[in-house]
Amino acid sequence: MRAIHLIPVLFLTLACACGGGGEKDAPGKTETITVTPATLSCDQNEQTLTLDVKASDAFQAFPADGVNWVSVEPAYSAQASAQVTVKVKKNDTYRDRETYITIKCGSTREKVSLKQAGGEVDIDIPDGYNLVWRDEFNEGSVPSNQWWYETGAGGWGNNELQEYVAQNKDGKDIAFISDGTLKIAAQKIGNTVYSVRMNTSQGWTYGWFEARIKVTDARGSWPAFWMMPKNFKTWPGDGEIDIMEYAIGTQGKNRSSSSIHCGAFNWPKGTQKTHAQSVSNAASEFHVYALEWTAEKMIFYVDGQSHLTFENDGQGYEHWPFDAPFYLKLNLAWGGNMGGSANEADLPAVYEIDYVRVFQKN
Repeated sequence: MRAIHLIPVLFLTLACACGGGGEKDAPGKTETITVTPATLSCDQNEQTLTLDVKASDAFQAFPADGVNWVSVEPAYSAQASAQVTVKVKKNDTYRDRETYITIKCGSTREKVSLKQAGGEVDIDIPDGYNLVWRDEFNEGSVPSNQWWYETGAGGWGNNELQEYVAQNKDGKDIAFISDGTLKIAAQKIGNTVYSVRMNTSQGWTYGWFEARIKVTDARGSWPAFWMMPKNFKTWPGDGEIDIMEYAIGTQGKNRSSSSIHCGAFNWPKGTQKTHAQSVSNAASEFHVYALEWTAEKMIFYVDGQSHLTFENDGQGYEHWPFDAPFYLKLNLAWGGNMGGSANEADLPAVYEIDYVRVFQKN
């Protein structure tokens, strides 16, 4: 594996002009403001910056509306000349962010730009591959529009007990982002257990697909990281790729499985190609689950160790429908064929994903 380091470039811009652009309170009177430095910039860490302000009268200083990662002191200075302290919180995302500080004297306003760099993200790239898509779940409070949701109840062909919703139910987030990870929470609201089944809008043919995941040991939980064909018509004929399924009801704790299903190999016939792998502390620690998929074979990994290989035997579509685009899926089922006996006393159950990444060959 080779590593790349994604470090956002920090651009500096001049956003403070002194004395010439403000409004006038009355004819013949002009307030003036001079601010040093003219711009502020910093790295991703928490820190304190200063501005030297010289105005023609008392002044106010404040961050832009709605910005909660910057605070300014003092908010008001009775002195025309004073130092303003700008406190910046740590940037836990991998993107740059920017805002501005406003200095107001009378009706004259000057804005000082503030830019903060994003954090560094280390990504191990499989040899011979390039990173083509990812979601690090470091931004916002809900999943981005890179994902779409399947909704509804009725068992989903597996006798599941939950109802899937689109991210939110009755004002409660079922899928949400916090502290740099995606959480999918199966929880009971009223008389129903709700969860989320979310899918990438994009699909890929072949590649290396991986996610860093912490599952849940709640009784009845069945978290999964898997793939389905973009041009789906029939199951199992068009194929299914299960990179990670964790179901303590049927597999026991600290065991995940990988499987493929197609016309020749599927669970109704008992011919599916599958393997369960021991995963220590699966529900208390993060582990990396991955698939390498080529035209010749699929290899499934847990923490870099292969545990299942499925080869293209060349016998046609019934044996290998895997030369078409597939999209990625994340969901947390409750009960059902693999979830087993469910206990509502264990709710809410939380399935946590640190990142999802897709690599393809050069």
